[in-house]
Amino acid sequence: MQAIHELLNRIHLDPDFGRGYFEIGYYDRLETTIVRVSFNEVTQLPGNKFSFHVFDEDGIALCVPMHRVRDVYKDGELIWEREPEQQK
Repeated sequence: MQAIHELLNRIHLDPDFGRGYFEIGYYDRLETTIVRVSFNEVTQLPGNKFSFHVFDEDGIALCVPMHRVRDVYKDGELIWEREPEQQK
């Protein structure tokens, strides 16, 4: 299985693969649910394999560790899902 940071880099860097609407589902510990955000709302520093940032409804940047990413969708279709034994 491809590591999530590799998939996110591919979405960002591969113009053919990166066409479409992507969403990332991550586990929100406060809401205790999976939150889906548009890939366009994700900010990732170059070379950072451990986390990314998203902004909440109040405009506050939230740091999301990669291990909390549960799934990725392209045009509404599931293309990546964390294996159950890897979920934390």
